[in-house]
Parts: sequence; structure tokens; C-alpha cells
Amino acid sequence: RRSSDLSHRAKMAAPTVCSLPVTGSFSFDNCRRNALLEAEFSDKGHTLPTARKTGTTIVGLVFKDGIVLGADTRATEGMIVADKNCSKIHYISPNIYCCGAGTAADTEMTTQLISSNLELHSLSTGRLPRVATANRMLKQMLFRYQGYIGAALVLGGFDYSGPHLYSIYPHGSTDKLPYVTMGSGSLAAMAVFEDRFKPDLEEEEAKLLVRDAIASGIYNDLGSGSNIDLCVITKNKVDYLRPHDVANKKGVRAGSYKYKKGTTGVLTEKVTKWELDVMEEIVQTMDIS
Repeated sequence: RRSSDLSHRAKMAAPTVCSLPVTGSFSFDNCRRNALLEAEFSDKGHTLPTARKTGTTIVGLVFKDGIVLGADTRATEGMIVADKNCSKIHYISPNIYCCGAGTAADTEMTTQLISSNLELHSLSTGRLPRVATANRMLKQMLFRYQGYIGAALVLGGFDYSGPHLYSIYPHGSTDKLPYVTMGSGSLAAMAVFEDRFKPDLEEEEAKLLVRDAIASGIYNDLGSGSNIDLCVITKNKVDYLRPHDVANKKGVRAGSYKYKKGTTGVLTEKVTKWELDVMEEIVQTMDIS
């Protein structure tokens, strides 16, 4: 009797199940729906949110004796270059450094917070922190915020078990690889790595390869530019080379852009005099390096 009841219930429930036709390709039915929703949204005077576009090229590479991290130095606000010489290689601990791409404030504050927590951990244990510990703390923090912290990181360091290199994505996923690239110029940099990387490179070879990978991002990506910074981490030493190289050297103008007065006709001219009192005057120098 129980089996007959179950079969009866199954027959009653069957018509309520919506069965879609099986097709042998992708379905694009929602494309028209999305277009209609976007048009209706626009008619009401609203604009749909757009993805935040950031620009950077950061890379890391494992060589025979340690890690080489590299980064460009351009910070952008949309299509405007906000800073031509910003530092994208952040201190985590004496044996661990981290490159940051994405939202500048997020990368700065995230690395500072994890650096502070690792310092407390190091004081508690009485030894240098492991790179895997820093990786776990960073990925757990980013996963907790579900991608709303826009920090894409390249973490590298040297601990008791040797050199380690991780890439950490804004949603909290990580990769452990012999060479990694992140940022808007990552594809150009990865092309250089995939063409020329070899295991057990010497330090000078590794530095040249990282330099060329960052230069490739600078030349092929508008969001990357200016100088090339490197950080070489070995067992007992850290070399922070800032700047290691200047990829985009400013050229000299070939022509003159001065025109004689009267070249452009002036139709009307009006001069209005304003009488103002200067209460306080402050002169600040602008950093153009």
C-alpha cells in the first residue's frame, strides 16, 4: 500500500515539474531579458553599476636560491595617472613580501593588517613566520569579505622549508606555482614567463626575466607604466631594489608649440577686475618623480 501511495504522489507531482527542451548548444534566452531590463532601467533615469577597472602588472618567480618579486609603479584613477612612482611591493615580515594589484587602499590596508598580526604571531612563537601562515591569513580575510576587498596579491617569501610563492585572488582562492602574474598587464607578463622560464635559474637571470616581464606589461597595458621595482628574497637577505629600472623614459619634444600673438582671431574681449585680500598663502612642492 505504501508503494502505491508513493507512486500516486509521484504522478500528482509530475505535472508541476517544468521540463526544458534538451538542446545541443548553449542557451542565450536570458540575453534578450537582460537587454529589456537594462532598457527599462535606463528609461527610469538609472544607470547600471559597472565593474571597477584597475591597472597594474605584478609578478613573482622562484629561482634557485629564493624568490624574485616585481611590480610597476603606476597608480591610476580611471584614465588619469594619479601617481607615477607608487610602491606596490609591501612588507609582511622580515622574510616575506607581497605585491598588490587592484584597489590601492585595499592592498595597502590588507597587507598592513596581516603584517601586524604576523608580528604578534612571531613574538608569540619566537621564530619567523612561515609563508603558508601568511597565505592562510590573507586568503581567509579576503574570503570573509566575498571579493568586496579588491586586493589581488602575489605573496613570496623564504622560510625554514625553502622559497614559496603564492597568488591570492580577491575572493580568497590561491595558487602555489613556480611563477605567477597578476593585474591588468598579467597576460603580457605571463607570455614572457612561459617563453623563457626555466627551473633553478641563477639570481641575475631571474632578475632579468622578472624585469622583462614587468616591462612587457608596461609596454602593452595602459594601466601599467613608469618604473620597475624588484624584491629579491633569499635565505638570509632581502634586497628591495626601488627603482631597479626605468622602462618609460620621458622623451624630448621635437617641435615647438609657441604661436605668435594674433594667430587666432579674438572676437570679443572683456576684463573684470576682482579686489581680493590674501589671508594666508602656502607654497607646497609637488612630487613629479
